[in-house]
Amino acid sequence: MGGGGESRDGMRMESARLIRAALLIVLVLLAALPSETVYTVTAQVTRTPAVRHRRHRGQAPRHRRRRHSSSAGRPVGASAPAPRLLWSDEFNGPAGAPPNPAKWEVLRGGNGWGNRELEYYTGRPSNVALDGAGHLAITARHEVYRGGDGVIRSYTSARLQTEGLFQTTYGKIEARIKVPAARGLWPAFWALGYDIDSVGWPASGEIDVMENIGSDPFTIYGSIHGPQPGSMRGYALTAIARSRASLAAGYHIYGVTWSPNRIVFTLDGVPYATRTRAGLSAGREWVFNKPFFLLLDMAVGGTWPGRPSATSRLPATMLIDWVRVYAS
Repeated sequence: MGGGGESRDGMRMESARLIRAALLIVLVLLAALPSETVYTVTAQVTRTPAVRHRRHRGQAPRHRRRRHSSSAGRPVGASAPAPRLLWSDEFNGPAGAPPNPAKWEVLRGGNGWGNRELEYYTGRPSNVALDGAGHLAITARHEVYRGGDGVIRSYTSARLQTEGLFQTTYGKIEARIKVPAARGLWPAFWALGYDIDSVGWPASGEIDVMENIGSDPFTIYGSIHGPQPGSMRGYALTAIARSRASLAAGYHIYGVTWSPNRIVFTLDGVPYATRTRAGLSAGREWVFNKPFFLLLDMAVGGTWPGRPSATSRLPATMLIDWVRVYAS
C-alpha cells in the first residue's frame, strides 16, 4: 500500500510538470503573435426572406470583437459614413398645399413638349399637391381643359423643375416613388443641363434617372442623351431594369450615382447600368461634367407610350415620397 502511494504521488508530480511545460509553450507562442491579431467568432443569423433589389446583412453577435481591415481602418461590416445631404424635399405639409416654391417651379402648357404628348400641364391642386401624408401627388386626369394660351387638351397632369432654384454637379440623386399602372402614362424623374436655354437640347445633356411606361409596370428605363454630329436629336443610351413584382404595387428608390465621366443607374440601391465617357462611340460628346437641374413629371400619351386606352383608369397618381441629393 505504501509503495503504491509513492508511485501515484510520483505520477501526479510528473503530470503536473508536463502540464506546466505545456502551458509555458502556449504562453511563448501567444507572445510571438502580432499584437493587432483579433480572433473573430462568426455566428449564424436567421434572415427574413430577401426583398428583390434589397440586401440584408446579418449582425455580429454581441460582445464579440470584429476583425479590423488594414485598408479600410474600420470594422468589417460596419456602415460607411453617411453621405452629406446637399438638398432634399420630404413633401411634408397639409393636404392640398402646392409644392414648395422655394424648391420647385411648376410648369404650365400643352404644346406637346417635343414628344406629341396629349396633356396640358397645370398647377392646379387637382393635378399637383401634397397629400398631407408626406407625399407629393402628381395626378393625370381625363378631362377637357383650356389653358390660358388657348390650347385645348383632353388630359391634364403636372410637371415640376428646380431650374434657377437648385442644380448640382455629381453626387447621388435619388427619389422614392410609387408609379401608377395605366396604358398611355409616362412618369419620369430626370435632369437637364443648366445651360439648356443657351445651347439647346441635346447639347445640354439629359439624364433620365427613371422613366416608366404605364402599360408595363415591371420595367424602368435609365438613359443619357447627348449631342452627336449629324443628328439633331443626338444620341440616346438606354438601360432597362425589370422587376418580378409590379413597381406600381409600392414605393421604390430610383437613383443615379454620378461622378466625373461616370453615371451609375440604380434601383433600390442596386446598380443595373453604368455609362462612362470612355464608353461613348466616336463622335458622341460627353456633356455630363457640369451642373444639372431636376424634373418630375407624368406625361400622358406621346410618341413612346401611345394614347391611353379604354381600359386606362384615370385619374391616376404618381406619388413621390422624397427627393434627395447627396454629395459624391
